[in-house]
Amino acid sequence: MNPKVDFYFSKAEQWQKELEQLRRIVLDCGLTEELKWGSPCYTFQKANIVLIHAFKEYCALLFFKGALLKDTHCMLIQQTENVQAARQIRFTNVREIIDPDVISGLKTYIYEAIEVEKAGLKVELKKTTEFTIAEEFQNKLDEIPALKTAFEALTPGRQRAYLLYFSQPKQAKTRESRVEKSMLQILNGKGLNDG
Repeated sequence: MNPKVDFYFSKAEQWQKELEQLRRIVLDCGLTEELKWGSPCYTFQKANIVLIHAFKEYCALLFFKGALLKDTHCMLIQQTENVQAARQIRFTNVREIIDPDVISGLKTYIYEAIEVEKAGLKVELKKTTEFTIAEEFQNKLDEIPALKTAFEALTPGRQRAYLLYFSQPKQAKTRESRVEKSMLQILNGKGLNDG
């Protein structure tokens, strides 16, 4: 146990028993406990394996390369259709976690995730070019060469974030508004969530 991570478990108003139980199970698998992105993160030889996090509706174990795991216990959940690599196992009650079969299953997933890391396996991510470009954004890219150049200079992850953000709304007016509001940010070489 890493004392720097203790506060996460002691501050939890909701899911405290569940989070502590998940912590015990993960630590029992010999991983190193760290604090990353404000959450307990468990690593093997400095590689991220699994993260514990809490939401309003549930708490979860998140496997960074969960897409590569065999879902033998049918527990892995893809958070949204846009999440490519990570998979969660969700809990809404401590009784779900303390079941001996569940503990055994969780450890199976954790050990498999460690083996995936040892083998150096990587999740094949969709290329940015495979994402849909909203018509409203494509029009701006065609109209403003500097915007196209600035967008192409962004990292693939930042490009994908914009493409997803622009294509989500059903109404053209909303898509147009999002593009307009983001143009300066793109021209300044910043990602969607950069300050």
